[in-house]
Amino acid sequence: MFITPAFAQAAATGGDTNSMLMSLLPFALIFVIMYFLILRPQQKKVKDHAELVKNIRRGDTVVTSGGLVGKVTKVVDDEQIEFEISDGVRVRQMRTMISGVRTKGEPAKEKADKTESVKDESSAS
Repeated sequence: MFITPAFAQAAATGGDTNSMLMSLLPFALIFVIMYFLILRPQQKKVKDHAELVKNIRRGDTVVTSGGLVGKVTKVVDDEQIEFEISDGVRVRQMRTMISGVRTKGEPAKEKADKTESVKDESSAS
């Protein structure tokens, strides 16, 4: 009829492990849902933006995060581009601040192609 204190403590600790696990289960479930609804799409968006910025070339029409729209005239280096926002107005911008590319331009032509086109124009005159 009398229960010893050792048995009473052992019975209480066995129930606490299960109840503690069940109390942590909703937090784990919330984290899994948050990962699939928030973190994973954000990582995909960052990856797509990095690829978009990496593939900018001369002739592309770009939109900056500040809202400027211009045509890329020169790719300075891996971090900067130069684009024209109006006739004769050129701006240097960090690549990471480009929010989108509206139209894709043609790839840069070789110097030989440029010299041939100049010769054709002069012979036509």
